[in-house]
Amino acid sequence: MDTLKLEIVTPEGQIFSNDVKDVTLPGSEGEFGVYPGHASLVSLLQAGVIDIELGDGKHEIVAINWGHAKVDENSVTVLADGAVSVGGNSEGEIARSLENAQKLIESMSDSDVAIATATAKIESIAKSGR
Repeated sequence: MDTLKLEIVTPEGQIFSNDVKDVTLPGSEGEFGVYPGHASLVSLLQAGVIDIELGDGKHEIVAINWGHAKVDENSVTVLADGAVSVGGNSEGEIARSLENAQKLIESMSDSDVAIATATAKIESIAKSGR
């Protein structure tokens, strides 16, 4: 199975590093998916959600306030100003991470539509248990 190496880094350090099936990023011109063998590019990222599909088909999500992504055929590196991993093992942990993700996105975006879209995606993924 082809995979990508995904790294998400903030000024505080690395928050994600793993091989993934694919990743969906919140580009400045809209969301875009990256799969193994993708053409190389550099993109500005807006406040939103990074949807990560792991090798076993499960999803992890990371909310970011803004950043840049460097894509190569076999790797994606995200440099984000701020990021919150959404998840946990209990309902309390998940609720706290959802709240922190929403605050992070609201702190950077002046668009109610962008906030509503990112919040809906976070809640949808969290509820589906992906």
